[in-house]
Amino acid sequence: MAIAKEEELYDPIKRYFVHKGFEVKAEVNHCDLVAIHPDTEETIIVEMKKTFNLALLLQGVERQRLGAQVYLAIERNRKKSGAVNQRYGDLTELCRRLNIGLITVTFYKTKPAAVELLCLPEDEPIRYQRVRKGKRLLQEFKERSGDYNVGGSHARKLVTSYREKALRCALSLQQLEISSPKNLSTHCGVANVPTILRHNYYGWFNKIERGKYTLTEDGHAALVEYEEVINGWTNSLL
Repeated sequence: MAIAKEEELYDPIKRYFVHKGFEVKAEVNHCDLVAIHPDTEETIIVEMKKTFNLALLLQGVERQRLGAQVYLAIERNRKKSGAVNQRYGDLTELCRRLNIGLITVTFYKTKPAAVELLCLPEDEPIRYQRVRKGKRLLQEFKERSGDYNVGGSHARKLVTSYREKALRCALSLQQLEISSPKNLSTHCGVANVPTILRHNYYGWFNKIERGKYTLTEDGHAALVEYEEVINGWTNSLL
């Protein structure tokens, strides 16, 4: 059963790593899937494509610079067409030489998808000097309250940690109706409220006078559009 979009790979791979005790989130700093173990902070990055190609391989090598264990994931097509993505033995050997893991996902019509680990990164993650990118990846992962994206998706609005902070500001401003940045910061618990209001990246906030802000129509609409995210905050407190 061939898949239509690479994002269909996300759910079975997420379940695979969640079963191993990892916390998983999608589209973190342009990585399709990031998994972090809560006890050891072992970090795994998975990049996904429907078929194996050079672009995917180069993407995996680039992700190694973040100091994480890197896996490539593709669909395992059961049709014996002789295509390059059927040469799993050769692809496994190539990934093993580069210290990159390889995962395949087989889809069926009447039963759950099967995830198979063909090889894993046996060595420690390669350490590059660009450690700041790795730190930003961890920070972005930890600042997100949940997993509201789908790995491998394109042309969708991503729920980033910044968008969540802006949503918290919007929710508090809706409740207060009019507020100063200082009061709003106290109410919503977001540290950089003045910067979020000043930049107004999404057009959700309206400055009516010095130090006084209200919520725009777009801001009210955003609270409806991202209701799932807001409910996730409430559920996490129960």
